[in-house]
Amino acid sequence: MANYQTKDIRNIALMGHGSEGKTTLVEALLFAAGAIDRQGRTEDGNTVTDFDPEEIKRKISISAATAPIEWKQKMINVVDVPGYFDFIGEMMGPLRVVETAAILVNAVGGIAVGTEKAWNYATKNNVGKMFIVNQMDRDHADFAKVAAALRERFGSSVVPILLPIGSGANFKGLVNVLENKAYERVAKGQPKEIPVPSDMADAIAEALEEITEAAAGADEELMMKYLEEGELTHEEILEGFKAGMFSGEICPVVPCSGLTGVGVSKLLDVIADFLPSPVRQVYTGVNPKTEEEETRKCANDEPFSALVYKTIADPFVGKLNLFKVMSGTLSSTGNIYNATSDKTEKINGLYVLRGKKQINVQQLQAGDMGALAKLQYTNTGDTLCDPAKPIQYPAIEYPIPCMSKAVFAAKQGEEDKVFSGLARLMEEDPSIKLEKNVETTETLISGQGELHLDVIRNKLASKFGAQANLQDPRIPYRETIKKTVKIQGRHKKQSGGHGQFGDVWIEFSPIGDTGIDFEFEDAVVGGVVPRNFIPSVEKGLREHIRKGVLAGYPMVGLHAKLYDGSYHPVDSSEMAFKTAARIAYKNGCAQASPVLLEPIMHVEVLVPDEYMGDVMGDMNKRRGRIMGMNQVDGLQQLVAEAPHAEMFKYATDLRSMTQARGSFTMSFERYEEVPANVAQKIIENAKIEDDEEE
Repeated sequence: MANYQTKDIRNIALMGHGSEGKTTLVEALLFAAGAIDRQGRTEDGNTVTDFDPEEIKRKISISAATAPIEWKQKMINVVDVPGYFDFIGEMMGPLRVVETAAILVNAVGGIAVGTEKAWNYATKNNVGKMFIVNQMDRDHADFAKVAAALRERFGSSVVPILLPIGSGANFKGLVNVLENKAYERVAKGQPKEIPVPSDMADAIAEALEEITEAAAGADEELMMKYLEEGELTHEEILEGFKAGMFSGEICPVVPCSGLTGVGVSKLLDVIADFLPSPVRQVYTGVNPKTEEEETRKCANDEPFSALVYKTIADPFVGKLNLFKVMSGTLSSTGNIYNATSDKTEKINGLYVLRGKKQINVQQLQAGDMGALAKLQYTNTGDTLCDPAKPIQYPAIEYPIPCMSKAVFAAKQGEEDKVFSGLARLMEEDPSIKLEKNVETTETLISGQGELHLDVIRNKLASKFGAQANLQDPRIPYRETIKKTVKIQGRHKKQSGGHGQFGDVWIEFSPIGDTGIDFEFEDAVVGGVVPRNFIPSVEKGLREHIRKGVLAGYPMVGLHAKLYDGSYHPVDSSEMAFKTAARIAYKNGCAQASPVLLEPIMHVEVLVPDEYMGDVMGDMNKRRGRIMGMNQVDGLQQLVAEAPHAEMFKYATDLRSMTQARGSFTMSFERYEEVPANVAQKIIENAKIEDDEEE
């Protein structure tokens, strides 16, 4: 593989809704460029970029994968990004290292939710955009309709640069609007030039006018000339078009069929000729030693720096860190500095990845993408750089997980295997979170949805041979009391020799603040309980409030006042008074109107206006309370409070209700009393669990 200069590199992320044909198009691009001998099929599980066993089994993309393509003396680094929303974390890394987001749109269905999300994320990351209208070979394919819808939705920057000749089974070629030339696909080799169809003259003229206006809008001088003269020369249009592509002000639209290959070569031409290279990019970071801001131009004569945008963890091959050279050059030998972990790493081999295939290279130039093997301290989002000129780029931001499950080893004794495997998978996918819930003692794994978590569980089994079970987490309910009671706790036992005797009178009352677990008050006078036994009473109470009297959940908001009691000079002991305290606690709290408390979550939901009614109705069904509504970035924000127990599958349900246009965040707010009818079921279930454990 040749060593390409920065100006000849094109980095694009292929994005869009799930099942729109992204992986099939990557196969077509590789085949057209001669990088592969035969075009694979997703259905057959033999594509270059879907190589993970889970991807082959499910016939969908799960991880972002790279496919470098050499075309017209240019290096085109294509990153195939999953379209399913459960794997949205896979979009975040590639968007930090590409110059263009190529958004795939279905020629029949048109704009989908994934189209909108891809556009919004690309805009947020200041990445240029283009639309590829794929599957033009299908019945009812309508390029003009889809292009018009894109222009209406995303603005006048959206301009068709190639027009299709025919559609459906008759889709046979393309017209290049800028060249005013037509091409027809032949069985082998490059497309053949043919006369421009006469019936397309009006469509071509209209497209050229849109392109000219967009090109003029990208350059102030060209705009002045266009306003004065009403036209631009061919060279000026090209100049303005390229400037608009670099600034993101122009978004070209091209038709093609990844399945039949029609239009694929001309798509590669557009990418090579018009998409921006990294050569004018300037990246900002900080010097980790001085904390001062630093910049790097994407040029070979700058100090070396790179951003790791993805990690592949394989138990056999080892760890591979995928990166983009942001500045300078990188050779296959020597040491580099990890500015994020403050460690020096030894280079053990430099590769370019095509799917899972590792291609050895000796050097990579600024702007190019590659992979390093067996780095010890490097993870996704880390900055690698020249130790003499350190820089650290901002970390990659991942979406907050919105669904959690409790994870257990399926077999006793395999806990280490499961959790070490999960740690490796978290290196691969930083959108996974793993944490221990101190109250319930469960380990919770959190991700973007049910499919995401199911894939993690299956990967754990296939990659690391570790079987895990996932189930709904236990809710950390709590208990408290509502009234004050005075109760005696008396423990007396005689069994030959020294007996056991402890006697206490304790007043239990609610503190009124469930944020405080327990308060102990010593109100003993006259030595009725000897001073040396009072700490035992407090200790006995503290030990036993961990288990409430209703359903065994921790007791909170409890004030205990020890005010009376008695003792035996021989039989009294610390243990006897601890037992007496336990008896008082159990009997007293049972009489003090005990109630269950449940965690209430603060929920913020973002949805388009048209779904607001459904979302509000659903929130009410979940025992939620609507606290307010706001306008945020053109969406409706619903602020609500809802019980944690009702929110387990909310990520899935919200997607279903809003056609995946809705999103939400959730955080703990406070504890509240559980309604009596709900509490009864929880108590019954707790008793059943206790019986099963016994």
